[in-house]
Amino acid sequence: MTTISKPALEPGDYTKYKVTLGILAAAVPLVVAVLYYFPETFRIPGAQVKFLPALNAVLNSLTAICLVVGYMFIRNKQVLQHRAMMGTAFLISSLFLISYVIYHSQEASTKFGGEGAIRYVYFFLLLTHITLAIVTVGLVLFTLYFALTQQFEKHRRIARWTFPVWLYVSVTGVIVYFMISPYYT
Repeated sequence: MTTISKPALEPGDYTKYKVTLGILAAAVPLVVAVLYYFPETFRIPGAQVKFLPALNAVLNSLTAICLVVGYMFIRNKQVLQHRAMMGTAFLISSLFLISYVIYHSQEASTKFGGEGAIRYVYFFLLLTHITLAIVTVGLVLFTLYFALTQQFEKHRRIARWTFPVWLYVSVTGVIVYFMISPYYT
């Protein structure tokens, strides 16, 4: 059996960390909303960001792979490998978020041009993706927090929700990209 190292944070009062995580969980979706509703606010003339949606799809794909592999590791009680995969998923998702914010600070949202039933499929996937992406930020941060502080029972309870939601958001992000990519100008 694998032994686990000491907690990343020593035992104590973690209120300041929980408050910080709560603020981040609320701030990230707010920043994205500001970029959506005020697209010209942060525009830098001449910025070349057209490649970022494809990069974001790659980052989402890699996140999904890391999540599935990390899940398989923990199911096989390979704790250190699980930790490495989930840390990698967190890092890749963080890079995705930075890239997403950069892109949407420079480009207006692309309109979907599909017609008929595919339009309903697209908007269903997009709306569920966006809604769950908002929730995912807080879920991931608190799941990571409970792991780092070795509160494993709390970590397991929240991870049961975090894993499928995070995986859904990652996979639908890729699907949405492929559905809208023909309409990028």
